[in-house]
Formats: sequence, structure tokens, C-alpha cells
Amino acid sequence: MTVSEVPANTRPLDGPAPRLQAPPGATDCHVHLYLPEYRAQPGGPAIPELATVEDYRRVQRRLSLERVVVTQSNAYQRDNSALLDALAELGPETARGVAVVTPDTPDHEIEAWHALGVRGARVMQLPGGAVTIDRMGEVERRIRPLGWHLMVQFNGRRLDDYRDALRRLEGDYIIDHIGKFMDPVPADDPRVDEILRLLDRGNAWFKICAGYEASLAGGPHYADVGAIARRVIAHAPERILWGSNWPHVGVPRSQYPDDAEQLDVLLEWASPEARQRILVDNPAALYGFGAS
Repeated sequence: MTVSEVPANTRPLDGPAPRLQAPPGATDCHVHLYLPEYRAQPGGPAIPELATVEDYRRVQRRLSLERVVVTQSNAYQRDNSALLDALAELGPETARGVAVVTPDTPDHEIEAWHALGVRGARVMQLPGGAVTIDRMGEVERRIRPLGWHLMVQFNGRRLDDYRDALRRLEGDYIIDHIGKFMDPVPADDPRVDEILRLLDRGNAWFKICAGYEASLAGGPHYADVGAIARRVIAHAPERILWGSNWPHVGVPRSQYPDDAEQLDVLLEWASPEARQRILVDNPAALYGFGAS
């Protein structure tokens, strides 16, 4: 497929506003963008259709969100060019990025990415991941001087396999996608206990994002993953982030979730005070929004 053959977006971008009224400075901490100038790379999934900055801005307006964190797509693997172009278009006042960094990425590239708003490195221990947990420690040492964090995604059912590596991390890192337990476990599962202990160490964050990818109960309430989310939020509201996971490329169109529904889960899972932290205060602290 040539670049010009990637079809334009056909996903719904507009719709009823969410019930949750987002506070000023609300941040979407996890989206992917697919620009017309860039091809999928070997090792990554195909790009079914585009998801441009202007497409996302329509979703952003619908949800009344002001800030966004763009995450490098698995489709692009280690080529961060589309991410960097998207950040340049979005602007540093309201956008940050999470790139793919390898142990061999030159320092001058990392520094240039920082100037464009990149503040994290993606680690993906699932099919299609460009950098996996076995290289996580090396990547952390590369990004630590700039104060970046790691965004780590894995099947939470295998947390015991990764616990020691996570405990060795000295910098900040995010446990992504509600721990992505596939299939969901009870909220009192020992692996959820371990997530709370990791948060208590002070350098772990937990992202509420894409419950639909793991939930067997389904929306709009996602009761199974929601039970995990509620327990973690209640334990450490100061360490929680939220992301829409737009444009939801991990599920077929027949399972495409409603974007407002992804925000409204916080009405059930978090108190008003916690929602302020999750949507505004915590991402501002981690990503430096509003910093001079």
C-alpha cells in the first residue's frame, strides 16, 4: 500500500457531549495519530485509515479537552517522524509526546525530540511492540537525564514476570491500560495488590485507558476492569492518568467504542476531587503542562 492509498478517516468524530464536564486544562494522555505522509513500518500492524491532527481536534472539542499526549503507534515502530510532525502541528502549549527510544538512539535525537515536546518512551510487551521490557532498563538510563518517563504496557496477568524489572526502575513509569489484565481479574487479586505496592514506591503511575480492550463485561460500565480501576484510584488518586486511546485501532469497527463513554467512566470510578487530579493536576505534573 502506498501512502496515498491509506484511506481517510471514516470513524465518527462528533456526537453528543459526555455527561462529564471536563475541567479547564483537562488532558487526554493517550492518543495515536496516523498522518497521510507516513507508511506503516515492517514489524508493525497495517494502518487501516488515517487519523489526523484535525480529526482528533474534532474529538477533542466534543469532549472539551484542552491538552493531549500523542503516543507513538506500533504501526510506525521505531520511526517517530509522524509523531514529531503531529507535535509540531499541535504545538508545545497543549501537546506532549511519547516516542519509541532504543538503547542506540543518539543523544542528539533525544534532545531534539525533547524540544518538540516528547516526554516519554514507549515499552510494549505485547504483539507489535517496537521495544520490549527486556530493553526497558537500558532505555530508562538513556532518558533519565531529561526527566522523561516510561510508558509500559503488558498483560497484567503476567505482572509477576515483570515485577522485579519494574522495581529496578529509578525514574517515573506508567502502568498502561488499567494494567491490561487479559482476561480481567478480581479487584482483590494479588497482582492488583502488587500494583498498589508499586504505586506506593513513588515513581509509578497508572493510566485509565481503553477498558474496552480487555473487558469481558463490556460498555458502557466495563464492570470487570472498572472494579480494578476503582480500587487503584481510591488507593492513589495522585498517581492516576486518563487517556481516550483514540482512534481505538486495537478493536474492529463492530466493537468501536463511543468516545464520550470513555470519559464518562470516570463519573463512576472516581470522585470529583479525584477527577480533577486525574484529568488536570497529575498530567500537568508528569508532562510539564503550564511550566515556564
